[in-house]
Amino acid sequence: MHLFQYRNGALHCEDVDLARVAGKFGTPTYVYSAETILDHYTRLDAALAPLDHLICYAVKANSNRAILKLLADAGAGFDVVSGGELFRVLAGPAGVGAKCT
Repeated sequence: MHLFQYRNGALHCEDVDLARVAGKFGTPTYVYSAETILDHYTRLDAALAPLDHLICYAVKANSNRAILKLLADAGAGFDVVSGGELFRVLAGPAGVGAKCT
């Protein structure tokens, strides 16, 4: 699933016109598709279903709290390598019940 698409010559993420995002927030701006992230997570989770597993997201890759919360709500754990990353996971919106390795 890839939810970054051109519609009538304008780039969209899901149903959001990215030119409007750039106009409101300036550039560069990071934009993520929650649907794409969840789709990739659930595909990997389904592929590993026959095994006892925990998918752990590397916080070093992207510590955006909204993404951490999205993945925590989906059942992901978190791979942390520093106190700052651990704090970000435990103190942030992903906090309660988050599993860290």
